[in-house]
Amino acid sequence: MGLFGKSFEEKVKEAVATVGGMGLGVRNLGAKIEGKVVTLTGDVPSREVSVQVMENFDKLVKTDNTLNAMRVDAPKPAPAPAPPPPPPPPVERIHEVVAGESLSKIALKYYGNGNKYMKIFEANRDILSNPDLIKPGQKLRIPD
Repeated sequence: MGLFGKSFEEKVKEAVATVGGMGLGVRNLGAKIEGKVVTLTGDVPSREVSVQVMENFDKLVKTDNTLNAMRVDAPKPAPAPAPPPPPPPPVERIHEVVAGESLSKIALKYYGNGNKYMKIFEANRDILSNPDLIKPGQKLRIPD
């Protein structure tokens, strides 16, 4: 220690220790001194943290210039997006045949088009053998 207090090097060393202990996530904070110019080195998690380190250091030590040679950590890759939810299971509609109905009338009711009667017939082949022969009381699956 000189006659007038701490040397410039001592002030820089103390400031580096103080800023390094501020919990900013800085690793290996150090300083290279050339005259009254200080170059800060180390590893920081982000550019914003390097700016905070510089500002805090400059409040503690008066330099002719403070240079930033800190390395910013590589950004972490963004997490993969979640897969889309599975489509809901198709809703199975059941239609109970009443007297006077035909597959084309039922198709008109559900699809707005009587010509789609074969869609209903194909979905009910286990109980129908002919699209023209349906009976009241039969429960038919109506596909989407």
